[in-house]
Amino acid sequence: MIEIHAVSFDATDPYEIASWWSRATGLPLGEGDRPGDDEVMLRTERDPYLLFLRVPEGKSVKNRIHLDVNGTAGRSRDQEVERLVGLGATVYDDRRQPDGTGWVVMLDPEGNEFCVCRSPAERGM
Repeated sequence: MIEIHAVSFDATDPYEIASWWSRATGLPLGEGDRPGDDEVMLRTERDPYLLFLRVPEGKSVKNRIHLDVNGTAGRSRDQEVERLVGLGATVYDDRRQPDGTGWVVMLDPEGNEFCVCRSPAERGM
């Protein structure tokens, strides 16, 4: 068996995109991480953590893996989409359905896809 230790993102500017994800998730940057670093992490209470790594090439195709996220603190999917747009994300593909199901595919400022799903409250959990 294996354990997932980290989810890694290729990045043009690891500190900048990690800082954006920090604002989006509320997770703190790793101790000592600074602008210009080639690796920047977002700390979590347990694995996996998020790791942003500098690569020389830009993103050119669709992600083969992505994060699915949902709102916390009583925020709905739609409220979370609005908040993330305010932070600099963009809506890429709106998959919301008239019955309230579905999700929204978004892009972070470096173009990485992620999906905003309904909150646990919206799913009746």
